[in-house]
Amino acid sequence: MKAYINADDARKLAQDTKEKLLEASKELEIEIADNTNDADIIISIGGDGTFLKSARLSLGKPILGINTGTLGFLTEVSPENITKALKDISDGNYKIEERMMLEGEIIKTNGETIEIPESLNEIAISKNTFGVVRFDVTVNGKLINSYTADGMLVCTPTGSTAYNLSCGGPIVDPTAQIITLTPIAPHTILNRSVILSDNSTVDIKITELREDTSSYVLYDGLPIEVYSGDNVRIKKSDNITKIIKLEDRSFIDNVRENIN
Repeated sequence: MKAYINADDARKLAQDTKEKLLEASKELEIEIADNTNDADIIISIGGDGTFLKSARLSLGKPILGINTGTLGFLTEVSPENITKALKDISDGNYKIEERMMLEGEIIKTNGETIEIPESLNEIAISKNTFGVVRFDVTVNGKLINSYTADGMLVCTPTGSTAYNLSCGGPIVDPTAQIITLTPIAPHTILNRSVILSDNSTVDIKITELREDTSSYVLYDGLPIEVYSGDNVRIKKSDNITKIIKLEDRSFIDNVRENIN
């Protein structure tokens, strides 16, 4: 078995954990790959942010999350259990949990398109510190509402416990196949989330940016600036994230233990 390691370089704990992982890999004769193409699995060392980056690197290969962050919704293995986790994987004692992803494109007024990479948590429209954004949201060509707000979240079930949760959106079983729309601080009566089927296409057209306001598409937190007149089209991706599950922990267990 070959493993590729993606570790959070900014945290000492993650780097120390990586060293432990390399030692355990030698003991178990697990080869460390130099790139994801040569790897059988991806090992993510860090918090959920590092795991999201690993998901974009994984090319559909299974990911093991080792938690050196905080909540750890996506990273279930603690650093002290590295050797046991690797042995379980080597022996085939694990399950694969598949998670849906989103993808999209920004359609400029001149017809140019900019690809939005696959995202495991969400694709969002957000603003800078000043002002608000005005935008129209349509689903499969039908207008839901015209919003004046700080932004809009289009999230997967996995992303329901991330930014969506902070904005008052619903908690969703991460293995479900739905898309959730949650407005961010909307100046409107319609301030609730909307749940859509996974075959929906969501269009968010920027209709106005107030003076000194900038707006961005955030794909799992990474920004692409957008402008008045741009249309952001989002849909379910054909790609999925495969998560290695070693413990018999349910979604309900995670909610009970991690959300207070």
